[in-house]
Amino acid sequence: MEDNDFSISISAKISASEAIKKLSNVTEWWGVTFTGSSEKQADKFVVKMSGDSFFNFTVTELIPDKRVVWLVTDCNMPWYSNKKGWANTKLIFDLDENNSVTELNFKHEGLTPNIECYKDCERGWTHWIKLSLFSYLTNGLGIFDQTCQ
Repeated sequence: MEDNDFSISISAKISASEAIKKLSNVTEWWGVTFTGSSEKQADKFVVKMSGDSFFNFTVTELIPDKRVVWLVTDCNMPWYSNKKGWANTKLIFDLDENNSVTELNFKHEGLTPNIECYKDCERGWTHWIKLSLFSYLTNGLGIFDQTCQ
């Protein structure tokens, strides 16, 4: 069975432990309005973009230095006919540290090409992971792009 979920990877000269700390500092790399906490398992947080859009998350898994999983428990994407397109999807961050370099594999489980927002989300995630998160992990500054919000 083929896995069509969106996925992307980056590698950075940073420890997996430090990468997870930075990952949980969502506003520094995702450029969104953030409330709540994303630092430990069972934490809940809300991400808001423009207008009345929102994404509610729960940290459902956190394995130190290895994995972080955020479950989208509710959302509103008013610019799509399926406003709940991300509901019950998961953002999965798998980390593998080797010789002071951490490979981060990101998968948005449930974001597949047959979902209405796929093309926009593919472009957005490519920016937020490959450019902004990578920049934040390597030099402490995310790269915000208002067209990806």
